[in-house]
Amino acid sequence: MGNTPSKSGSGEEPVKTVLFEKEPSGITYRIPALIYLRHSRTYLAFAEKRSSPCDHDAKILVMRRGTMKDDGSVQWSTREELSTACLPNHRTMNPCPVFEKNSKVLFLFFICVWGSASEQCQILTGKNKARLCCVSSSDDGRTWSRAKDLTESAIGETIYRWATFAVGPGHGVQLENGRLIIPAYAYYVPHRCCSFPVPGTVYPRALSLYSEDLGHTWRVGKMLRKKSCECEMAEIIDHEGRSHLYCNARRAGGHRCEALSENSGACFDKPRTAPGLVEPRSGCQGSVVGFPAPEFVPNDDAESKACGTSLLSPDAQTWLLFVHPTDKSRRRDMGVYLNRSPLHSSGWDRPKIIHAGPSGYSDVAYSEDKDQFSCLMECGKESELEQIAFMSFTLNDVLQTGSRKEKKMH
Repeated sequence: MGNTPSKSGSGEEPVKTVLFEKEPSGITYRIPALIYLRHSRTYLAFAEKRSSPCDHDAKILVMRRGTMKDDGSVQWSTREELSTACLPNHRTMNPCPVFEKNSKVLFLFFICVWGSASEQCQILTGKNKARLCCVSSSDDGRTWSRAKDLTESAIGETIYRWATFAVGPGHGVQLENGRLIIPAYAYYVPHRCCSFPVPGTVYPRALSLYSEDLGHTWRVGKMLRKKSCECEMAEIIDHEGRSHLYCNARRAGGHRCEALSENSGACFDKPRTAPGLVEPRSGCQGSVVGFPAPEFVPNDDAESKACGTSLLSPDAQTWLLFVHPTDKSRRRDMGVYLNRSPLHSSGWDRPKIIHAGPSGYSDVAYSEDKDQFSCLMECGKESELEQIAFMSFTLNDVLQTGSRKEKKMH
C-alpha cells in the first residue's frame, strides 16, 4: 500500500492512505502518533487499539512501518501489536515517540492506566491510577525493549499532587542542545479535604518531561500557569541562534493555549491564548512541528510575487505548522495552519483544509530530506472514529490558501 505526496491544486485534498480502520466487531483505533526517521527513511505510525471507542476500553498500542521510496511514495507494512508496551492489569494509552539522534535510540512513551479507571473518576477522587512508561528500540522499531515504569524516578513525590496525568499524545522532540522533550499534562490537586480534592479546583496544566543524558534519566518540568491539556511542543531557533521551546495545548474556551520556554522546557513563561487557532466546544488534541524557514517562499500571495521577494519570518529561522480541526463547534474539517512569525501569537495564517468532514486527533511530521510534511489523523465520512489515515503534502500546498489575514505584531 503506497502514498504519494499531494500535487493537488488549492481546491483538492491530499491523497489519503488508511492505516487503521474501525472493524465490524467494534474494535476501534484511536490516538495517532507519527515519527519520521530520516537516516532510514522510515515512518512509524502508532495508535491505540480499543474494544470500543471509549477511553476505558483501550487495550494495546499498534504500529505500522512505512518505507519512503525514491519517488516519494510510502510502502506500508502490516499492522503489529506492541506486546511489550504494557503493564499487567493496565491498559496502554497515549503513544508518544521521540528519537535520540546521537545513540540512534527510539523511545516510545505512553501511560498505563489501572483496569478501567476513568480519567473523570481519578479527577473526582484525586487518586491517580496512571503510570509513566516507555519502551525503546535500537533498530528503528523492529524490536522493542520491555516496558520501564518511570513513575517514581521521573515524577517522584509530585505524583501525590496529581489526580492523574498523561503524555502527548503525539511526538516528542530533541532540541539542538540534545535535550529530549516529551509533552505531557497533569490534573494538579491544589487543595484536599478529607483526602479528596476540593470540588472545582482540579484542572489540567501542560508541562514537559525531559532528559539531558540521552534518555537514561527523566525529570518533570514546571506546569504552565494556565488551564492547558493535551499538548505538543516544537523548538524555535531565532535569528540570533537562540532556542525557544514552543508549547501548543488544548484548552476549553474556544481557542488554543500557547507558551514559550527559554530554558528548554524546565518552565514556561506566561501562557497566552492563540486568537487564530479555534477549538471546538470541548476542545481537541492538535499537532505542531517546527521546520527551517525557506529561503524563498514558493507560489505565495500576489504581493510577494510582484516584489519577487520571499516572506521570511521576521523573528526566527524556524516556522511552525499546526494541524487541528477548524470548525469551532464540532470536530471536523481538518486544517493546516502556517506560522511564519512563531515568536508572536498573531503569526498564524488562515488554514488549508486537508480533510473536509469529521476529523479529530492528529500528528504531523516533517521530512527534511524530502522537504515535505506528513499527517496521521482520525477522520471519516460520518464520524472521525472511522479510520486513521496518512497523507503527505508540501509547503507549497499549504500556501495555496488565498490571501493571508492581516497580522498584528505584538
